[in-house]
Amino acid sequence: MPITPYLFFNGNCLEAMTHYADVLGGTVVGVVRNSDAPDPQSRMPGGDDQILNMGITIDGGLVMASDAGGMYSEPQGFAISFDAPSLAEFDRIHAALAKDARAVAMAPAETFWADRFAMFTDRYGTPWMLGFAGSKREQ
Repeated sequence: MPITPYLFFNGNCLEAMTHYADVLGGTVVGVVRNSDAPDPQSRMPGGDDQILNMGITIDGGLVMASDAGGMYSEPQGFAISFDAPSLAEFDRIHAALAKDARAVAMAPAETFWADRFAMFTDRYGTPWMLGFAGSKREQ
């Protein structure tokens, strides 16, 4: 049974998730806005453009998200982990996701488990662990 990460954003869900889909070669599979709710009781706090729910597929996996409707708090205790298929893709993805990062826990570097690895929190508040195992990939 696959696990589906669900991310919360502070009013910029559509921008963040569209960016992730573009950078990671994914597809937006659904967007439900506050304005789509059938009645005011079904809406979250905020304007019509707040995202109640949306998803993106990336390489057969699903990531879902929404705006937090005034209840947003900084994510902690997890990171989205992604293994790039090549060093060039690592560099491209890192440049796009880490641009204007809120925090960098580890700049891109070689480790004992990967030819390149980085940890950062992107401009939307999502923590990432990005790697390229390369020559250190277990056979």
